[in-house]
Amino acid sequence: MADPAPSADTLATAATRAARRGPPPVHLWNPPFCGDLDMRIARDGTWFYLGTPIGRQPLVRLFSSILKREGDAYFLVTPVEKVGIRVDDAPFVAVDFTVAGEGAERRITFTTQVGDETTAGPENPIRVALDPETGEPAPYVHVRRGLEALIDRKSFYRLVEIGEERLHAGAPWFGVASGGVFFPFLPADMLR
Repeated sequence: MADPAPSADTLATAATRAARRGPPPVHLWNPPFCGDLDMRIARDGTWFYLGTPIGRQPLVRLFSSILKREGDAYFLVTPVEKVGIRVDDAPFVAVDFTVAGEGAERRITFTTQVGDETTAGPENPIRVALDPETGEPAPYVHVRRGLEALIDRKSFYRLVEIGEERLHAGAPWFGVASGGVFFPFLPADMLR
């Protein structure tokens, strides 16, 4: 008979120990699957446990540090256990960004709702998909190891303000550049 899924407190204790030693190397951990935990990350970045929002931000940060993606599934992992959780869209939300430099030296650094920072570039691309429900652009930035952040609306509007038109794949596109890479948002003729 399989052991029951660990409690959120057990995972928090393990995450706290791991955080003291720096960012956990979750990509190296492949513990046995212990079942699903009734934990969900909503599209707006709110974490829920047993249907109730987790109000303690330090606890959410700890859980986010042991988050791992395998295919389309998300897990909280420690060196000895792995539990499944649900993610409605992306596990993070980029709530702000800063811009440093100009031209080819421009770097756009995003901050997520849990305090992670990621600079858009070759290893952390920005992509824009269409929201299946609204048909509106849904922008994302890679944060770490296959985990993305949905760029919130106000930040996306700010990105559009610093956007530019460039040739991409032989056609004019509108997008932004960061880390020496141009990230196309949509064909330029759609803006006209």
